[in-house]
Formats: sequence, C-alpha cells, structure tokens
Amino acid sequence: MNLRVLAIETSCDETGLAVVHVSGGLRAPKVRVVKSLVASQIKIHQPFGGVVPNLAKREHLKNLPVLYAKLTGGAKNEARFWKAIDLVTVTVGPGLEPALWTGIEFAKRIAREHGKPLVGANHLEGHLYSFLLGPAGRGGAARASLFPAVALIVSGGHTVLLRLESFSKWKRLGETRDDAAGEAYDKVARLLDLPYPGGPEIERLAKLGNDDAIAFPRPMINDRNFDFSFSGLKTSVLYYLRGQDGTVPTIRSAKAKADIAASFQKAALDVLVAKTVRAARDAGAKSVLLSGGVAANRALRTRLARESRRIGAPCLVPPPAYNLDNAAMIGVAGAMAHLRKKRYPLTADGGLDI
Repeated sequence: MNLRVLAIETSCDETGLAVVHVSGGLRAPKVRVVKSLVASQIKIHQPFGGVVPNLAKREHLKNLPVLYAKLTGGAKNEARFWKAIDLVTVTVGPGLEPALWTGIEFAKRIAREHGKPLVGANHLEGHLYSFLLGPAGRGGAARASLFPAVALIVSGGHTVLLRLESFSKWKRLGETRDDAAGEAYDKVARLLDLPYPGGPEIERLAKLGNDDAIAFPRPMINDRNFDFSFSGLKTSVLYYLRGQDGTVPTIRSAKAKADIAASFQKAALDVLVAKTVRAARDAGAKSVLLSGGVAANRALRTRLARESRRIGAPCLVPPPAYNLDNAAMIGVAGAMAHLRKKRYPLTADGGLDI
C-alpha cells in the first residue's frame, strides 16, 4: 500500500495544507512528509484574547487558495502535481464549524475538479497518529513493538487518555470533566495579563519562577479513575490573586507572576504525568504516546519521557511543529481512516469525538 495524500486542515485558527506519503499498511505504517504549509492567525485573534469563529472563517477563505498555489507550484505545475495524488482528505471535526466548512467545501471542489477520492478526517485522530510524523513513522512503526500503548491527547479543547490495542482499535480510559489542560493554561494566562495564546507564555514565564512557591491543588490526582479536572486549579489561581480584599490586583512583581506561572504549571503537569504513567503501568503498555498542542510544552515532554522510561515504556512524541494544528497529521489520519474503511460524513461536526 502506497498512498500520496493531499490534506487540508481548517478546524480552528490554523490554515494547513500538506502532502504526505503513507506506506506499510496498518501493521507497520511508514510516513514521509513531502510538504507541509501552515498559515497562522494568531495576530488576527490576539486582540480578542481567543479565536473568533467568523474571523477564522474569513482568514481560511483567504489563505486556502494562497497555500494551495504554493503547494502545487502554481497553475503551470498543477496537472503534474495531481497525477501523483491518490487521495484527498480534510478535517470534518471536531472544531469550529464555520472554519471546518471552509476546508470541506474547498476540498470538495478540488477533489471533484481532478477526479480524486475524498475522505473526511477526525482532528483528534490526527493528533493520535501524529507521532508517526517523527522517527517512529520514518522507520516504519512496528505494531508488535508499540502495543498495547497508552496515548495522552492534550490540547486547548481536549484532554483524553486512551488505551490502544493496535492502529485501528482503542478504548477511552478517561477525559477531562470540565476545562481541558490547554484551556486552563489560556485562562490562567489571562488572569496574569499575558497575551494569547497563553500556553507558550505560561511556559516561558514558568522557567523564571519557583514551582514550589505556591501549593496549588492537584485535582483528582489520587482518584483511581483516569479522568481529569482543571477548572478547580484555574479557580485556585484566581482566589490566590484576589487575596484578602476580593479584588484582582495588578501583579507588580515580575517574580511573583513567574512564581504563580511555575506553580500552576507544576500542578497541572503533576496530574497529567501521574495519571498517564499509572494508566500505562496498569495496561502493561509498551509505549506512551503524547500529542496535541500542549504536548509542545518542553516540561511536559521531558517529565513524561522520564517517567515513562522508568516503567520501560518509551514516550513517543511528534516533532514540536506537528504538535500544533497542521495538515500533515490530517494526511496521516485520513490515510489511516481510508485503510480502516472508516467513513466520516463530509459535513462539519464541531463535537466529533474519537
């Protein structure tokens, strides 16, 4: 099996187009990224402190034809480009539905014009399979050496823990009951008057602080289940900032702000790492998979890798560029869905689950 896949990603505020080559089938998939392009909208949404769906839709409509021209090499090379494409795939969910529709309609048009099959891709499956964009996928990920595996998908919208038996069979072990980890990062960043997106800002500031300065709670860390909760942690930061008079003051000391960021991050990562490692130990996992936007956090990557090694299960993480939303991971997800004969309707589904 050899598939050259054109992939489109417009689930949120990143416009992505990519071409990936997938071979080896479901037993030992091998992935090569031919080209991956991403247009970020961070500066557009920064003044609003978060993503505005209609602005995201507008920017996707502008960016898609521009990236497409770069990917294909322009009108003169378009016919040659399409001769090598076997499959087109596009994110159908989860995400912001106005944004999703822009990618879906664009994919429908170009697939129809060039007579290529089109399949929907699940954004969360894109994150799940994104470790194949690293060394594991380049060498051909041998099924026997990976499974059973435990996967943590952690982002602004999702915090999910899975047990995988193979590339096509998995079971949900737990998920967040309220805020996702990335959402908590963004909300704490706003409390600290840090710019959007908050995750990288918290991580940057945490490096300057004392992570033992404040004893923030570790919600659900001792519960025997594998669910998460980050709303209470975020609220505890708010209460700490309010102090005795009930107002939210401006933090005048740079050191105080850094200590809050560091203490918050340590509390959040303690929970993520502890539950993931316990799940891996219980499952007898041969590997631990980490993905999603928050997986770009170096402290999380380092800690989970260290703790996973202690139980004999290497931690596989995609290169940092592929933790954030991108079309390369959607290309892999679409190819794997095609091989699994999984058919997602070509309609925007903001609440699509894994």
